[in-house]
Amino acid sequence: MGKKWMQTLKKWMTKRMDLPEDVLMDFPRITMVGPIHLYIENHKGLLTFTDEEFRVLLNQGQLLVKGKGFVIKTILPEELLLEGRIEQIFFIRD
Repeated sequence: MGKKWMQTLKKWMTKRMDLPEDVLMDFPRITMVGPIHLYIENHKGLLTFTDEEFRVLLNQGQLLVKGKGFVIKTILPEELLLEGRIEQIFFIRD
């Protein structure tokens, strides 16, 4: 089966079964609490980390976060918590 066909099938199933898209579509869930916390679920790995730049791999691309004083508070295989002063967030599509 083609990748496009599988994605169409997953989209159809989420609508018919009334499920959140991030469950079947393998989307990341990104939660920002003010300008100081960023919680990311369903990531595919850390690419870059400094105290001013954070880049993580997602299934559909990358998430780039810029700011100051970054600290990774929690890192697990599919979720992480970034703390610091978040100034910019970019989604980079593959």
